[in-house]
Amino acid sequence: MAESDTPRPAGVREFHDEDLSGARFVRTDLSGAVLRGVHVDGMDLEAPWLLESGSLLVNGVDVVPYVDAELDRRFPGRAQRRAGDPEGLRRAWAALETTWAATCDRVATLPEGTVDIRVDGEWSFAETLRHLVMATDTWLGRAILELAAPYHPIGQPNVEYAMDGHDPSVFSSAQATYAEVLAARADRQTMVRSYLAEVTDDVLAQERRNPWAPQHPETVLACLHTILEEEWEHHRYAVRDLDAIERGR
Repeated sequence: MAESDTPRPAGVREFHDEDLSGARFVRTDLSGAVLRGVHVDGMDLEAPWLLESGSLLVNGVDVVPYVDAELDRRFPGRAQRRAGDPEGLRRAWAALETTWAATCDRVATLPEGTVDIRVDGEWSFAETLRHLVMATDTWLGRAILELAAPYHPIGQPNVEYAMDGHDPSVFSSAQATYAEVLAARADRQTMVRSYLAEVTDDVLAQERRNPWAPQHPETVLACLHTILEEEWEHHRYAVRDLDAIERGR
């Protein structure tokens, strides 16, 4: 690492003539990073909050709108994830259920054990479904419905849950069968579908506590949008990893 000849803000690091090829950055804050004269052939960037972060410039062009439009094209129904009324939300959830059903059908044709394969240390397909159980319990059970004990023991907790100081023992450490995972997942999908069947515009506008930051209120609509975002992002990850498994990684 070389020092710059020009002044820079305190704490900002600069890398000159460094070989970072093959480097892997996980849960790393690169916001505001500046790359100049770099080789990026084959660079793989996963940024689930890309739309929320504002912009990503490549050779001076903000590519965020292009990425978003391309993902909508690849995943029919994704564009509905920001629906703002009850009927639109119901259509958005129906599209998700159809998409996940097709992906689960695909998985059923793959060799036994595929659902437990991890690609590059990411969650397996079964673990992804378990996490979505946990996500539903967080944003519907805990945030919207304000249940005292919202979590299914089969859920897969995320980093935020651990950082929030919650007791991890609510989740079972025992290995669940894939059939048990599918049953829990189906139950939580039904839970969302049933809630959306009855929700009204007035309820969507009501405030709830953010489950990770209770001091910041969220509307019911915002909580539902988070569920939809979680579903689409993790579906994208799951399909990405299934493709890698079928290619032989």
